[in-house]
Amino acid sequence: MYFKNTEDKMELQEKENDDQSDEPFFPSLFVHTTFDFLLVAIKQEPHTEKSKKQEEFLDKLKKKKITITSIDHEDKIFLGLRAPNEIFEDYQYLIKVSDACNWCKDENKINQANRIRIVHFILNNTHIRTNENLEKLKMEGVFETMFCLHEKKEQKNLRKKWARWSALFTSQPFDEIKCYFGEKVALYYLWLNWYTILLIPAAALGVVIFLYGLAFFNTSPLIKEVCDSNVTMCPSCDRVCEPRQLSETCTYAKVSHLFDNEGTVAFAMFMAIWATAFLEFWKRHRARYVSEWKVYDWSEEEEELIMEIVNDIECEPKDFKHSYFQSTLVLILFTAMLMVIIGITHALVVFRVMTASWFSRSESDFLEEKANMLAMLLGAVLHYVTIQIMTRVNRWVSLKLCDLEELNSLAAKERSFTVKMFTFQFFTLFSSLFYVAFFLGRINGHPTNYVRLAGFRLEECHPSGCLTDLFIQMAVIMLLKQTLNNVLEILVPWAMNFLRRKTARRLKRQCGKCYRKFCREKQGRVEACDVCKRRDWLRNYHLGNTDAFSLFNEFLEMVIQFSFTTTFVAAFPLAPLLALMNNIIEIRLDAIKMVRYERRLIPRKTSDIGIWTEVLEAVGVFAVIINGLVIGISSDFIPRLVYHYHYGPCAKGIYSTHCMQGYINDTLSVAFMKTNIKDEYMLKTNDYANVTQCSYRDYRNQDYSLTSQFWLVLAIRFAFIILFEHVVVVCKFIAAWFVPENPVKVKNGRLHDKMDRLKSELKDRKLRRPISTEV
Repeated sequence: MYFKNTEDKMELQEKENDDQSDEPFFPSLFVHTTFDFLLVAIKQEPHTEKSKKQEEFLDKLKKKKITITSIDHEDKIFLGLRAPNEIFEDYQYLIKVSDACNWCKDENKINQANRIRIVHFILNNTHIRTNENLEKLKMEGVFETMFCLHEKKEQKNLRKKWARWSALFTSQPFDEIKCYFGEKVALYYLWLNWYTILLIPAAALGVVIFLYGLAFFNTSPLIKEVCDSNVTMCPSCDRVCEPRQLSETCTYAKVSHLFDNEGTVAFAMFMAIWATAFLEFWKRHRARYVSEWKVYDWSEEEEELIMEIVNDIECEPKDFKHSYFQSTLVLILFTAMLMVIIGITHALVVFRVMTASWFSRSESDFLEEKANMLAMLLGAVLHYVTIQIMTRVNRWVSLKLCDLEELNSLAAKERSFTVKMFTFQFFTLFSSLFYVAFFLGRINGHPTNYVRLAGFRLEECHPSGCLTDLFIQMAVIMLLKQTLNNVLEILVPWAMNFLRRKTARRLKRQCGKCYRKFCREKQGRVEACDVCKRRDWLRNYHLGNTDAFSLFNEFLEMVIQFSFTTTFVAAFPLAPLLALMNNIIEIRLDAIKMVRYERRLIPRKTSDIGIWTEVLEAVGVFAVIINGLVIGISSDFIPRLVYHYHYGPCAKGIYSTHCMQGYINDTLSVAFMKTNIKDEYMLKTNDYANVTQCSYRDYRNQDYSLTSQFWLVLAIRFAFIILFEHVVVVCKFIAAWFVPENPVKVKNGRLHDKMDRLKSELKDRKLRRPISTEV
């Protein structure tokens, strides 16, 4: 209800603002009256260094025939920039003769999105005598900011059709998004929409797997064995922990069975094949749209080269460079950064071990009983805080490494930055999960020879398995990350918009007698007066800032979510469901943010989501490996299988009981204390004072040597991992081969389009050919 009321208020306000807007009555004259870009500068004292640099930069723009309209407002100067048509005509011609042209026959004029993109490139590549560009001048305070204006008519149309909560389950107008925000933004929403749709079957199957575990929640013999057990378990820490009855962990065993059952193996295989099918069908889906948009063969590097020439016809090409020294240095620094991230994970492990020990010494019975669980939850929350801090550090390091590489184009820098940033983020997010999945409870040693970290014993797995620890870790990170990110994405732009509305109302009173009809020229063209221009410019100025990272951040967030959804899905079958619910909200949240609360993104033309496709393919392969390892190592699937067919009652021909009867006891080994528990540990009660032996989870003899059952289970674990990964990889290859990247309709359409263009060129040539008079 809140969002609906907010929308209604904004609709009413925008309706009032339309009476004073600079939106033209004549669309055909619009391109002659709008501004391509705005520069904002703080007023400087005359003859200062900053004022001289301002004047020099503006003179450079004037030499390129860019007209500048200056309007003062308080302590700021707003500079409206309008580029001449000659620039865009040169761009059109060079595009037409370039290798990337398969769309220009339908491009009769340059729309506003193209104008913005070209002028943005010119502004960023205009240098003054000190070889400083606009970015450096902004850092020095010569200019405050730069942005392009929202087009009110198109903005209002997108708001009605797309950027509102009431359109939550309606289709998205991808063609209109493309015309307003450019192909890059349109492809992001096209990909996110396709990802969300294909999450539906994955989420449905995940719920089925969860319900399967729930159906046998109270009838599983494994749960009954834990809940009815009278086994005494060894203390989980030194000196301060008491032994406990295995039956006290009954609730934990029930939760563990929900996510560690036979269904998770099939679900993990399904998700690995699903990831491949998703990518292959996405390529087909993308091909249809980029073919319609005439950007199928588009090259960002070639367009950048063309805009370099349009900006400066005397420019020199940026040669490709390669240095083994630079590459080695970048590789060393890249590896060092990964080591730092892994070191932070090591620190989180130490924190969990120390926290568990501190809670165990607490006077509170609750803290003492739930010490390991609380330590795990606190570790997950601290991991989330670490993620937020390291995200900023990772970005800074990635940018510096890209600068060291000295790449020759913006597209190449973007690809390099994406790979580095995603790798750092992946290790930051997943390193703690790797520890929980593959190391927790497996390197902690055994009684009389425990492994210690910073003087504290490492954590142990629960007798019912380690998969529940992984599930809790994933659930906390996913829920915190998605929930808090969405809340911040709503609150921050809303607060900025609130300030903008206050400013807009104040300006409305100032220009209450100014209407659009007074802003027309004698020729009928609509050219807003200075008061109306200032009002509209300030409306855009007070919106949230956007930059080159705005869309990158959205992609990174979704690809990280895709990684969570596919990699450790064997431990968390509900991950696709959480991702689906998040994405339904995310699509409209991003749309509302871009259209209503943020400055207009610089439109970018592209034919694909870029390097993200390769990143997603790598994640798909990685998911096969991780899920195989989770089932083979973290899950109890293999030990249960071995017990069922080799050590259990059914293997011995006893069919009167359940085949898994006695499994829990079979996984426990017995430790004998030197004297008794009372002498060995500081007991708060006398319940275990005379106990001289306890059980712990492992396959060991009384002398702590490994049993033959341990080696059999280990061998079958490795055999399963190899078999699982080979089977799934073969299925992935078959799925990739079975689904062609381009639909037949797209192939035939491009074939006919090329033939029509070639025929047209030949006919034009024959018409231009002089008529021969020879007999």
